[in-house]
Amino acid sequence: MTNYVYVNGEYFPKDEAKISVFDHGYLYGDGIFEGIRAYNNRVFKFEEHIDRLYMSAKVLMLEIGLTKDEMKNKVLETLRKNGLREAYVRLIVSRGLGDLGLDPRKCKKPTIVIITDKISLYPPELYETGLSIVTLATRKNIPEALNPKVKSLNYLNNILGKIEANLAGAAEGVMLNQEGYVAECTADNIFVVYKRMGNIYVSTPPAHVGALEGITRNTILEIAPKLGYVPERKIFTRHALYNADEVFLTGTAAEIAPIIAIDGRVIGDGKPGPVTKQLLTAFRELTMTEGTKIMPD
Repeated sequence: MTNYVYVNGEYFPKDEAKISVFDHGYLYGDGIFEGIRAYNNRVFKFEEHIDRLYMSAKVLMLEIGLTKDEMKNKVLETLRKNGLREAYVRLIVSRGLGDLGLDPRKCKKPTIVIITDKISLYPPELYETGLSIVTLATRKNIPEALNPKVKSLNYLNNILGKIEANLAGAAEGVMLNQEGYVAECTADNIFVVYKRMGNIYVSTPPAHVGALEGITRNTILEIAPKLGYVPERKIFTRHALYNADEVFLTGTAAEIAPIIAIDGRVIGDGKPGPVTKQLLTAFRELTMTEGTKIMPD
């Protein structure tokens, strides 16, 4: 079956979908995107993803030209055209066609691209055995220079980190901020699980240290108290990572990925922990029932 890509109001077969080399998204990374998942004929956390896209656009003074409802309908239409009930959606809005100069005022109309396909960030067996990751030398951009709440097309900071992780033979890499606090990984948010005074805490760095306000991250913070855990947004260092009872990553593509070692330090008993497993089960149950329907049942 042909996979069609939406580009500025038209559908093109995957191999024929193109943008201009003068598009400022290509030339300068001037644009925004969202990675969205569809499960069981439902687009999960659709409103949250669209809201974040439009908030990012406002910060960049990028006029999308479609209302939120119109954009949602375009995404649903693309999923239907490709006959997909389970999918990864990449929604991209760039500044659009301009000249070789930097001035965004030269771009008169944004480029909107909607890709719907499959994705598997990590091999399925790693969810059973766990991942080993490393701390990276590449630091996160400071929020005052590039606010992490803006999910922009400029991912060079993360890519440099990913290169480091690849060279180290690790599945992912932990990025610290300028003060040495844990921010996030190259493509995921990070959580630690620890026990104190009879409580089990599920803790993740706050956005102001350089972490993206991840949709899956926020979903875990909502699920945790329903399972009897205490959710936290808390600053911590590598010391907390090494001594955590459990560590896991979250992301739209990754979902919830257990970590069993960091920088050669074994986490817990070196196996995916019970809290991580329970959160993953609860998350997957939620994705099967919550969301905007794609096609009539």
